[in-house]
Amino acid sequence: MEPAVLGGKLASSLVAPLVKKLFVTGGPGAGLVDRPVRLDRLVSFRGERRTLGEREVRLLAGKLVGAALDSPGEPPFPRDETEAVADALTARLLALGDLDMDDVQAVRLGHGELAVRLRRQAAGSGDGLSTDARYFLDSATEWACLHVLEFFTRRSTFVARTLVAQTRGQAELIAKVDELITRIPRPDARDTAFERRYLPYVAAQHDRITIYGIDLRDSPDRWPLEVAYLSLEATAQEEHTALPGQDAEPERTVRLPAEAALSTHDRVLLRGDAGSGKTTLVQWLAVTAARDGDRVPYVLPLRTLTRAGALPSPAAFLTAVGCPLTPPEGWAERVLGAGRGLVLVDGLDEVPAAERHRTRDWLLALIRAFPGNRWLLTSRPTAVRPDWLAAEGFRELALTPMRRDDVATFVRRWHAAAEAPEFEVRLLDSLRTKRDLARLATNPLMCGLICALHRERRGYLPTGRKELYDAALTMLLARRDRERGMEAVELGEEAQLELLQRLAYALVLSGRTEMSVETAEGIVERALPSVASAAGQGDAATVLRALVLRSGLLRQPGEGSLDFVHRTFQDYLGARYAVEQGHLDVLAGRADDSQWEDVIRMAVAHARPGERAMLLRRLLAEDTPRLTLLALACLEHATALDPAVRAEVEARAGALVPPGSKEDAKALAANAGPLVLELLPGPEGLTGTQAYRVVVTASLLAEQAPDGALAVLRRFREHPSLEVRRQLVGTWGRFEARTYASEVLDHLDRTGLFLTCTTDAQVAAVAGMRPWSRLQFQGSHPISDIVACLPDPSVVEALHFSDNQQLTDLSELSALESLHGLALVDCRSAQKLGNIASLPLRDLVIYTTDGLSDLRQLGFLQDLALRQPLPGPRLTTSLPVSAPLEFLHLQRDTTRNTGLRGLSHWRTLRTFGLSRTAPLTATDWAEIAQLPLLTSLYLSGSFFPDNLGPMPVLPGITGLRLDPLGGGEDVSILATRLPNVRTVVVHPALGAHLDPAPYAALFPDAEVTVDER
Repeated sequence: MEPAVLGGKLASSLVAPLVKKLFVTGGPGAGLVDRPVRLDRLVSFRGERRTLGEREVRLLAGKLVGAALDSPGEPPFPRDETEAVADALTARLLALGDLDMDDVQAVRLGHGELAVRLRRQAAGSGDGLSTDARYFLDSATEWACLHVLEFFTRRSTFVARTLVAQTRGQAELIAKVDELITRIPRPDARDTAFERRYLPYVAAQHDRITIYGIDLRDSPDRWPLEVAYLSLEATAQEEHTALPGQDAEPERTVRLPAEAALSTHDRVLLRGDAGSGKTTLVQWLAVTAARDGDRVPYVLPLRTLTRAGALPSPAAFLTAVGCPLTPPEGWAERVLGAGRGLVLVDGLDEVPAAERHRTRDWLLALIRAFPGNRWLLTSRPTAVRPDWLAAEGFRELALTPMRRDDVATFVRRWHAAAEAPEFEVRLLDSLRTKRDLARLATNPLMCGLICALHRERRGYLPTGRKELYDAALTMLLARRDRERGMEAVELGEEAQLELLQRLAYALVLSGRTEMSVETAEGIVERALPSVASAAGQGDAATVLRALVLRSGLLRQPGEGSLDFVHRTFQDYLGARYAVEQGHLDVLAGRADDSQWEDVIRMAVAHARPGERAMLLRRLLAEDTPRLTLLALACLEHATALDPAVRAEVEARAGALVPPGSKEDAKALAANAGPLVLELLPGPEGLTGTQAYRVVVTASLLAEQAPDGALAVLRRFREHPSLEVRRQLVGTWGRFEARTYASEVLDHLDRTGLFLTCTTDAQVAAVAGMRPWSRLQFQGSHPISDIVACLPDPSVVEALHFSDNQQLTDLSELSALESLHGLALVDCRSAQKLGNIASLPLRDLVIYTTDGLSDLRQLGFLQDLALRQPLPGPRLTTSLPVSAPLEFLHLQRDTTRNTGLRGLSHWRTLRTFGLSRTAPLTATDWAEIAQLPLLTSLYLSGSFFPDNLGPMPVLPGITGLRLDPLGGGEDVSILATRLPNVRTVVVHPALGAHLDPAPYAALFPDAEVTVDER
C-alpha cells in the first residue's frame, strides 16, 4: 500500500497534529544557539523541554492505527495485531530522538530514506507481524515521515537555517576547490576528455609486437605484448666507498628489471645491442603507463623525428609520430609543465653522428623547460661516450644479454604462440649442448630467428652467424602473400635480395635507418633494368609495395616512410652489397663511425679471402686501439684468411691483452666482446696487477658469455694476489649463485677477504661452502636466516650489515663466539647492543642506525667509527669509558651535542678521525692535545679553510689523512701545526683528480700518496 493510498485511511487531520506534538516549536531566527540543532533536541519527548512522554506517544500511535482500521473498506491488517502494530509504530516514532542529524539534513535526506533510518534505529520493531501488518507499519512510517518533513519546512527557523547551511557548505566547497587547485593543478575538461581518448590509443598502438618467424605459416604476425614481452635485466656499474680502515671494494654491478629502469631515477640512458629489446621495452613502458593512467606517455622514435628535419616541440609530438588524434591547444605543455609526462626517446644510435649534438641540445632544452617528468633515451652501446648525459643527471643502464633461463622462457613462449610444441624440447636441448648456437641466442631477435629456423627446417639449424642470417633471409624471403585482394608480384629470392641490399646500402651510406617511400621508389626504379625478373612485374612503386608486403624485412612505420624490421638486417644486406660492388675502401674509410661496426664485421664475413685481408690491413693501418680490436672481432667471421694477416691482427691485439689499466680492461671488454675471452692469458706468466686486469675483463663479459667468462675466472681461483681475489669475490653477483660459489669462491684463499651477499640465493649458497670468517650482508635478510646459513658460527670473526631493516634483535649474534668485528650501516631497526656485550667485539662501525643504545657496555672495543648523534653533554656519557680505544672516527653530526668534551678520557687513542662542518673550538683542540699516544689524524675536507678553529701545534702527529678533497681546499695551515708529519694520504672526492705535488711541497719531509681507490 503506497503512502498516497494509505492517506485515504490516515487523514492528514490526524497525522499532522500528531507530528506537531512530537516536536518542540522554536522561535524565529536560524536556530544556531545550540548548534548543531539535532533532532534529539527538537523532539518533545527528549531533553530538558519534555512536553510529551512515551505514554502519550503510544496513545497517539494507537489512535492513528485504530483510525486506519475503522476507516471504510477492507482493514489493512488483521485486527488481532492492532496492539502489536501500535507498539511498533510507537518505537519508530520514538526513534526520531535517537537520529544523529538536524532538520536541514533530514529534509535533504528525503522522507523515504528518513523512514529507512527510523526502521533501522528501531530494529526488530516489526518482528512477528504478518506480511500485511508489516506493510502497513512501513507505509505508516513513511507517511508519518512525509508530515515530519512538512513540519520541518514550516518551522520559522528552517528557512534561515537552510540559508546558513548552504552558505557554510558553499564556503567549505570553495575552500576545498581552491586548495585542490593549488596543490594539484589539473588539466581543464578538454584536456581530460582528450586524455580519455589518447591513453587507450597509446595502449592499443603499442600493445602488439612481432615474434620473428611466426608469420611464415598460418599464425598471426603480431602478438599481444603481454604474451610476447620478456622481462630482461638492466645493469649499472657503481662504485662503493669502503668503510674506515678497509681497502676499497671492487666495482659492483647493480641489477634491476629493465621495466623498472625509471622506478628510482627520472632520467635514464638505456644502452643495448641490436635486437636486445630496447624498442620492445619502450612499448611496454608506454602501454603500462597508459593503462595505469599515472603518466602520459610520448613514444618518440628518433629515426622518424630526424627524417622530418627539425625536431618537434611538445605541441608537435603527436603530429611528428603520426598520431591521428588532435589534442587541445597547449595540452602537451600543460602535461609536461605539471610533471606528468613519460617521454620515451627511442634510437639515439639511429641518428647520424653529425646530428647527435643537435638531438642532445633538443632533449636537454625539453628537460630544462619541463622538470619533474620522466625521460628514457635508448641507444646502442657505443653510439655516444659513457658520460654523454651524466652532467644532466641521467643514470646509465645497459640491457644485459639473455641468460639461459631467459632463453628457455622465450623458447617456450615462442612455441606456444606458434602452436609448435613438438619442436620445443629438441631446440632447448640443442641450445644447452651446442656452444656456438648458445652464443648466438643472446637477444630476442636472434632467439626468434633461431626458433623460426628450427621449426622451418624441422629440427635442423645452421652454424655460424653468417650462415644463420643466410638461412633466416631465405626463410623470410619465401614468405607468402596471405592478404586477399592485394596485387601479387612474383619476385624470386635473389631478386628480392638484390633490391633489398641496395635499399640497405643507401641507408648505411646516409647514416640513417629510415627513408621516405619516394626515395626508396627511386632506388628500386634505378635497379629494375638490371634485375630482369623484377622488371616485368610492374613499376617501381608496385615492386616496392611487394617487397614490403612479402619480404618480411621491410615495414612502413609511418605514412610515407620505410625501414627494415631490424637494424641487423640493414647492416647485413648493406655489407653484402658493398662487398659485391667492391666498396671496401668506403667501408674502411667509415670504420671510425660506430654505426659502421656491424657493417664492417658482416663485410668480412661476405668478402673473399683476399678482400678480407685487405680490409683487415686497412683497419690495422689506422693504429688505434678501437680499430685494432674491431679487426680482432672480425676474425670471428673470417672463415678463410691469410695466416700472416691473422697472425698480425692477433699480434697487434696482443699489445692490448692483457690490458694496461682498469680503464683499458673495460674498453677491451666493451669493444672486443666475448671473443677476447679466448685471448686472455694467465695466470701463469702474469704479475699480480696484470692478473687483476685480466680478471676485470672477464668479469665484465660475464653477462654476455657466462660460460666463457667462468672458464677464465676459474683459472685464477688459486691466485695469491689479494686484488685478484677481491675482484673474484665482487664478481659473484654476475653469475648464478651456487654455480659460481662451487666453481670459484669455495676455492679462494680467504685471507683478507670479505664475502658479500646481496640476494637470498647467495645467502643460501653460503651454507654449501667452506666457512668464511668475514662476511657482509647487504639488504633486508632476517637475522635468523643469516645465522642459519653459517656452516660454523664459531669461525665468524667479522660481520657487516647494510640496508637491513629486518635486523632488530642483535641477541641472535651471541652464538658467534669469535666475533670481534661488527658494522651496521643503514640498519635503522637495530637495537640494544648490550645483548652482545659478552662477545669479544674489538671493532665496531655504526652508520645511520637510529636509537642504537648500550654502547657503554662494550668494554672490549679498540676501534670505533660512528655516524649518529650522541646524547648527553660529553662523549663519556655515551661511549664505553672502560674500552681501550685506539682508533676513533666520529662522522657528520655525531658530536653535535657533545663536542669533543671528554675525548681525553681515552688516553689509549692512537688514531682519531673527525668529519664535521662546525668549527672546532679551543676546548675541542685541548681535548685532542691531551691524548699522549695520538700519532694519526684523519680530517674531512669540510674543515678547510675556515672550520679548523684555533688549531694548536701537535708535534706528536706523524700520520695525516685528508678525506675527501676536491682540490681547491687551502690546507697550508696544517704544515705549521703538524711539524713532524711523515706520511700524508690524500683521498680525492668523487670525480676529482688530485695532483700530489702541492701537498708534497707543503710536507717536504713526508711521503705523500693520493689514494684514488
